[in-house]
Amino acid sequence: MSVNYTSVQWNNQKKGYDKILWLGIFFTLACFVGFQLWLHPEITAETLIIRATAIIAFLLLHIILAIGPLARLNTKFLPLLYNRRHLGVSMFLIALIHGLFSIIQFHALGDTNAIVSVFTSNQNYQAISEFPFQTLGFFALIILFLMAATSHDFWLNNLSPRIWKTLHMGVYIAYGLLFLHVALGALQYEDQPVYWGILISGFTVISSLHLMAGIKETRRLQKDQTLLREGGFIEVCHTSEIPEDCAKTVFVEGENIAIFKYDGKLSAVHNVCKHQMGPLGEGRIVDGCITCPWHGYQYKPEDGQAPPPFTEKLKTYEVKILDEKVWVNPVPKEEGTFVEPAKLEKA
Repeated sequence: MSVNYTSVQWNNQKKGYDKILWLGIFFTLACFVGFQLWLHPEITAETLIIRATAIIAFLLLHIILAIGPLARLNTKFLPLLYNRRHLGVSMFLIALIHGLFSIIQFHALGDTNAIVSVFTSNQNYQAISEFPFQTLGFFALIILFLMAATSHDFWLNNLSPRIWKTLHMGVYIAYGLLFLHVALGALQYEDQPVYWGILISGFTVISSLHLMAGIKETRRLQKDQTLLREGGFIEVCHTSEIPEDCAKTVFVEGENIAIFKYDGKLSAVHNVCKHQMGPLGEGRIVDGCITCPWHGYQYKPEDGQAPPPFTEKLKTYEVKILDEKVWVNPVPKEEGTFVEPAKLEKA
């Protein structure tokens, strides 16, 4: 369902993305199953499912974590970033199968409730080789469930971008838990160092990509900030501090400025109404116009002009957005001058 509670339509790009995704999943599954049956012909179906889903889900998690920094390093990866939520939900479903089969296989045959058994069957937390690693996987699965359940834009809009982003940053906590889940679990029973090499290599690749992307982003921000300062702009607030269809008022170098957020954009005008000096920043955007809270006088936010037949005009100011920070140039434009609105970054 969408934000307006209408059915979501998959476009051709998303359909193609999902086809490639699931063809890759089934291909990997077939290869893994064939390889396992060749090496361990006596393996049970339950064990095969547990191992196959674990490998595929963990591999998908690495791909998901790599897409973000890759997109920042090279824009060719942006199509993957736009559809990354499909990858995340698919990964969770596969991880859920792994978790359910593991709980049934190892905890559902006794007298204790299976979920309770996960936490009580082994409480040897002080050991490494006998650490109750399944609890780590259980908590990681809970985090992945919350992320998958709130992946749609409906939750992004209703939780607010900041809360939604904070929630979905939990993927790094889940990754850490799963890294330990594997290291303290399955790898404790493997005598081949190659498995440790694969696990550590995956962590190294993900960490390196994020580090390189972070360095590039820091350098870009420093350069952009320098250009803004040289252009006379001053940082005044975070985009989240401005409510939708409302304003934040700032006093910068003697200028009383109201910065309005509307339709995914920001515009800045002089904060004083031409009628009786009302505080425009305490008003709202109504029918596309800034509406004074005192007497309802209106002005278009992008040029400060009152809609016809009225002739009142406001001073306008340049606004820029950099890394979700709002920058304003306190040098006013002539009253009624159009200033291109700053567009908010899409989540």
